[in-house]
Amino acid sequence: MDTATLPDHRTAADPVALVPFAPAHLPGALALSREMSWPYRLEDWDFALRVGRGFALERDGAVIGTAAWFPDEADHATIGMIIVAGAAQGRGYGTRLVEALLGAAGPRTLLLNSTAEGRALYARYGFQPAGTVRQHQGPYRHRGAAAPDPDLRAMALGDLGAIAALDRAATGFARRPLLERLIAAGEGRVLLRDGAPAAYAITRPFGRGHVIGPVVAGSPDEARRLIAASLARLDGQFVRIDVPEGAGLSPWLTGNGLPQVGDALTMVRGALPPAGPARLFALANQSFH
Repeated sequence: MDTATLPDHRTAADPVALVPFAPAHLPGALALSREMSWPYRLEDWDFALRVGRGFALERDGAVIGTAAWFPDEADHATIGMIIVAGAAQGRGYGTRLVEALLGAAGPRTLLLNSTAEGRALYARYGFQPAGTVRQHQGPYRHRGAAAPDPDLRAMALGDLGAIAALDRAATGFARRPLLERLIAAGEGRVLLRDGAPAAYAITRPFGRGHVIGPVVAGSPDEARRLIAASLARLDGQFVRIDVPEGAGLSPWLTGNGLPQVGDALTMVRGALPPAGPARLFALANQSFH
């Protein structure tokens, strides 16, 4: 769908316009996320809409709804940031936003992480359950010094090609541009095997503190080593990490002082690309996975 030809559903009784998301919408989007108790900062909204594309619902100059999608370099995309103001819910605005996303994405395979309230809406458009994401977070307190891991080092600019290949093997998505922005916004670590990057983790500022993710590794042990090294640099700070249920990291994270505080249902529309043997152990964000 060309955003220049978005359907205009405005009437005298309901003068709500669906428009492409623009920088002017950022303060209104931030207010919506605060209403939903999402911990986004203005910088987080700006980052998301620079790596993706979005829509806003406007009424009398006020933002009453948002939605975004994040295409990869192939035929897949994720969708998220779907919010409708509480006072405007129940009037079909969520449906308008989802239909705009589907029109923009075209035939791509689509992935999303849904709240309990949104599952029925997405199911109506052919999204099927594909897993669960566990959200862990809290103030982190480092529990004593650990011996340096000789196989870990800071991510270097020359690692990007290997990181992008590992990420595609784990997710099936071709998302090098997203990885470039994530690395630029934070810092990364790689785990070496035979001198070459075999796993990676990225940490960046987000919300109330920092988020660790994505984390891609060949085994839970490798993922724990990368996460432990990232946590060691975040002593005394608020940390969030979103992990797939099948990653098996939830008990370990809870034991390290990051309790599970919520979950989301991963849903897919279309056929997910094959992935492996590397696996995704932590998400960059529930909206762009």
